[in-house]
Amino acid sequence: MFSRLGRFAARRARTILVLSALVVVAAGALGFTAFGKLQTDGGFADPASESSQAQELVDQEFGGGTDVVFLMSAGDDNGDDTGDGGVDDPAARSAGAALSERLAADPALTDVASYFTTDAPAMRSEDGRHAIAVAALTGDAGDEAVLDLRERYGTSEGDLTVTVGGPQAIGTDIGDQVGGDLAVAETIAVPIIMVLLVIVFGSLVAALLPLVVGLIAVVGTFAVLSVIGSATDVSIYAVNLTTALGLGLGIDYALLMVNRFREELARGSDTATATARTVETAGRTIMFGAVTVAAALATLLVFPLYFLRSFAYAGIGVVLIAMISALVVLPAVLAVLGHRVNSLRLPSARRSPSSVSQRWARIAGKAMSRPVLTGAPVVILLLLAAIPLLRVEFGTPDERVLPETTDVRVVGDTLRAEFAGDESRTMRLVTRDRAGETELADYAQRLSEVPGVESVTTSTGTFAAGTAVAPGNPALTSESGRHQLTVLTTHDGHSAQGQDLVGTVRALPGPDTLVAGPAAQLVDSKDAIASRLGLAAGLIVLTTFVLLFLFTGSVLQPLRALLFNVLGLSAILGLMVLVFQEGWLSGWLGFTPLPLDTSMLVLLFCLVFGLSMDYEVFVLGRIKEMHDLGADQRTAVTQGLSRTGRLITMAAVLLAVNLLAFGTSGVSFIQLLGIGSGLAILIDATVIRGILVPVGMRLLGRAAWWSPPFLRRLHDRVGLRESHDPAPDRELTRV
Repeated sequence: MFSRLGRFAARRARTILVLSALVVVAAGALGFTAFGKLQTDGGFADPASESSQAQELVDQEFGGGTDVVFLMSAGDDNGDDTGDGGVDDPAARSAGAALSERLAADPALTDVASYFTTDAPAMRSEDGRHAIAVAALTGDAGDEAVLDLRERYGTSEGDLTVTVGGPQAIGTDIGDQVGGDLAVAETIAVPIIMVLLVIVFGSLVAALLPLVVGLIAVVGTFAVLSVIGSATDVSIYAVNLTTALGLGLGIDYALLMVNRFREELARGSDTATATARTVETAGRTIMFGAVTVAAALATLLVFPLYFLRSFAYAGIGVVLIAMISALVVLPAVLAVLGHRVNSLRLPSARRSPSSVSQRWARIAGKAMSRPVLTGAPVVILLLLAAIPLLRVEFGTPDERVLPETTDVRVVGDTLRAEFAGDESRTMRLVTRDRAGETELADYAQRLSEVPGVESVTTSTGTFAAGTAVAPGNPALTSESGRHQLTVLTTHDGHSAQGQDLVGTVRALPGPDTLVAGPAAQLVDSKDAIASRLGLAAGLIVLTTFVLLFLFTGSVLQPLRALLFNVLGLSAILGLMVLVFQEGWLSGWLGFTPLPLDTSMLVLLFCLVFGLSMDYEVFVLGRIKEMHDLGADQRTAVTQGLSRTGRLITMAAVLLAVNLLAFGTSGVSFIQLLGIGSGLAILIDATVIRGILVPVGMRLLGRAAWWSPPFLRRLHDRVGLRESHDPAPDRELTRV
């Protein structure tokens, strides 16, 4: 199959390039429209969960929740809560009343409520320096409406300074931050990668080829996201994965293809033969590696959160497009270039480029000579790094993932610190059906007695510690007779106590109610992910086993690869707990330590697992090649590592540069994804592939390639085989 593909690419090179250029231009035009279709509101909630259903009922029956919050701060910072210099100062009240009138008359806003018109204690900070007004946006207004509100109101209003935040503003600010961060990351990464590519290839022309594959993958995937975004919700965060993975895989696959092509030319092959031979030998490895990465990312589709599904759409698209580009477009480019692939060579570059590394052969030889002495310290270090994973805490992202200086962060921090009725400590219960006033009051009274509940407000009254303490809010009963109960708790919604309280409230006998709020959403999101983790893990294990079996014909190689990958991934996840939850390096990286987002950990696992298996395929391909040529186990492993170790290390460094550049992001969970995946790639390409793979092969011995007879016959029938080099390097057989 790959032989025919290689010969076709060599014969029809110019036709392929012309058609590819036309497709890329069309994809670029379509992909440009993707950004207007991507969602900025997160996608961290399960739409079928109780909290989502409750929020939907609140939106339908009670006009929805708060979209924007206007934080009004008095200019005097004396901390006096008696009114002198605070929001109750006459000048401040006058300015606040005027602003409240403007907000109420604004056609872009509805359901406006302000401290200066209601005198509600919950809308005034405890120190008297801040007050709030809240509102919902009319219609389907989104990011542009928030920006417009900031332009019109986000300034000083007399003696008050106004800052615009709230739920809708969170999505707007994160979307803007992601866009800016992407430009910064690429500005940092691309020049560094370009310099490294020139050094690695020793030729400017050859160094540009990975960028060609990466560009096609990114542009093509944006077009895919545009199409999918027209039919379903796709998160804006998928853009980050598209750019990082597109360029990274372009580098991986181009390194393998270009090095093979240059080796063939150095052996004296003509351009057409070298092109066909390159696809014939490297194509199988690239295809299996790409399918493995795509299969790992495809498991994200089993989760109901569209945040995770969005990464599946982007990941599958970018991997498959990068694979097609590497197997079809890149060979056509190589066929046209021929020996000119080495043009604009660096003065220090060798005339006969080679990817063979004696250093990696020696490392593999030493690891196989003393497998326990070499492997045990590595395994112990990885296990120690994984220990913090035992104390991981989970949360859902809020405005604290953004820098402290952003408007929405300023509003959120002030509400948490200074306002008793902060939304993060609030649950909203809504009845499915009508309920009588007596039944509702009795239920609210019992609910207020639950430990951790500070107060319960209904249309019939406000209750605390089992006693009615204030009148109710008539607006909490809808025209259809449904009731909303506002439950103020003493626990933050991300805390373990807050999550436990959700279960207690849901179990309390009373009217048929649904529970919404930050804590309920977190509980439901964790349950949605946990309920499908087993399925996702099973699919990853099954697809990895099948693909590696088809690739190697062994049943033990997939098991060894799975074990080493899980070991490395556990270490990385443990380090992420130390950094992003415990706060190591938080001052240097500029983020606020928070419980880790469950969705992001699942994404990190699937992404790194797939990329690790990609490198596994690269190494195993060469080792098996030597084994099938008749080399003994030690020779096969040392030659395999000598021929792939340098390539994999270079590819890992280049990909890690692109991923680690996202460590400059102003969104902390994007930092986690970039830093976590970047470090994981470096550890996998060096420690796992360079040390543990030779150790594992030595410990397995001849059994490394064992399969039951019936599976061996199956592999002989359906397994794809790669053509081999004429003979092993004699000098390496003595390592």
